[in-house]
Amino acid sequence: MENKMLVKLNHTSYEYDVHAIVKAFFPERDVKVLPFESREGASMDDDSNEGPDVEIRVEENGAWIRFGGREYEWQTKEKGWRGPFREDAGNLKNGFKAFLYRTLQEETGRSLPWGNLTGIRPTKIAYGMLDQGKSREEILDFLEKRHFVSRKKAALSIDIALRERQILSEVQCESRKGSAENGGYSLYVGIPFCPTTCLYCSFTSYPIVGFRKKVESYIDCLLKEMETVSGLMGGKRLDCVYIGGGTPTTLEPEQLDRVLSGLKRFFDFSQVKEFTVEAGRADSITEEKLEVLARHGVGRISINPQTMKQATLDLIGRKAAVKQVEEAYALARHMGFDNINMDLILGLPGELQEDVQKTVDRVVLLAPDSLTVHSLAIKRASRLNQWIQENGVSMLRNTDETMDIAARGAKRLGMEPYYLYRQKNISGNFENVGYAKPGKFGLYNILIMEEKQTIVACGAGSISKRVFPDGRIERCENVRDVASFMERIDEMIERKRKLFED
Repeated sequence: MENKMLVKLNHTSYEYDVHAIVKAFFPERDVKVLPFESREGASMDDDSNEGPDVEIRVEENGAWIRFGGREYEWQTKEKGWRGPFREDAGNLKNGFKAFLYRTLQEETGRSLPWGNLTGIRPTKIAYGMLDQGKSREEILDFLEKRHFVSRKKAALSIDIALRERQILSEVQCESRKGSAENGGYSLYVGIPFCPTTCLYCSFTSYPIVGFRKKVESYIDCLLKEMETVSGLMGGKRLDCVYIGGGTPTTLEPEQLDRVLSGLKRFFDFSQVKEFTVEAGRADSITEEKLEVLARHGVGRISINPQTMKQATLDLIGRKAAVKQVEEAYALARHMGFDNINMDLILGLPGELQEDVQKTVDRVVLLAPDSLTVHSLAIKRASRLNQWIQENGVSMLRNTDETMDIAARGAKRLGMEPYYLYRQKNISGNFENVGYAKPGKFGLYNILIMEEKQTIVACGAGSISKRVFPDGRIERCENVRDVASFMERIDEMIERKRKLFED
């Protein structure tokens, strides 16, 4: 494969970070990280021209990198300094990541907006340092100098962390410091069915046309799981309920009513602060379904266009037309929904800066209450990977300017950024940001991102997280496959008993 990039590494515990950083600098390449012992490519002692593109050796006192014909060496402070990089490591892993980042920066002449951050949400760093009493300037300095984050992105992460703290101060959470041990929990319910599967999607979702006969049985199992969960969480305060998927409104009105009636029967909603249903696809939204949601007290919904360019919607297999999105939004407003989120994706195939501007302009005219701006993430399990092989990654264009277009659109709507997260293989090495008008912030989004509260999750492919007073987090997963979930529902329930029974 011509665009393959082979990286030989001697230390398997660094594999994730090496792959993430190298891939961020070379998004167009198929990056593979292999041990030196692998027979794919030449070994480091082989002088042939068939060897790896990059060789990396990490030792207890530093690291060595060969990139093409150039060699770089870094040693920890304790062993003395050699080579071009004089970085106070703090610890070996952070020092190595800084060394690798600066090596690739020198080789490519590029910098990444989020520097060498991998496997961590930037706001978690800012949030933690705020809890330690650090000033804004100290946090900016740390993110810029230790992790090479741009000042613009560092400031964004701090602004969001400050806003998150303010919002969460109104909610009694189980925090990492052990305060508020008797805090509440949130509930996630997964409906893994969609009208169709979009080109970029790798979530647990199944086209409804092939699963209609199994939906009722799935709901049976879901209700059984929810009933057990309600008993396990008895006496604890339920703060947020989020029904996602998939596309929950793929269910028929009677099926939606059955799920929501079960929720209200099993759980005490008297203190619920936020009840969200991700309506998502406009081609799944009808007046009857919205009436069911309203009758059960759903206060927040999502109607997600992703883009307002019809040609792109057709390409990615999202069958709802732009006109349908606008009609579904108008219908929801007419029926009294006053907290509507819209999702956009930047970097979709073939979209240019002017396409993003037109999408944002149309969304501004609709005036949703919150806006979630995603940078396209290239998931291994999605059909997008095949599309890229056929058309090239250069067709996915996400830039500082397209991100700014979305941010300016949110500002025009009177919104502020309130949560942020990043994903592996994200377009342009950017981020996903949630914007909202004051009073319309998605509380569940903050809770699940910052891991400040226990999340109990029901349904195929869902993951429950228990946050203990000492900050420890334990998880249990439900199987992704719908048929397996139904066959093994008793096992899924038992997993929850082990996690949540004291």
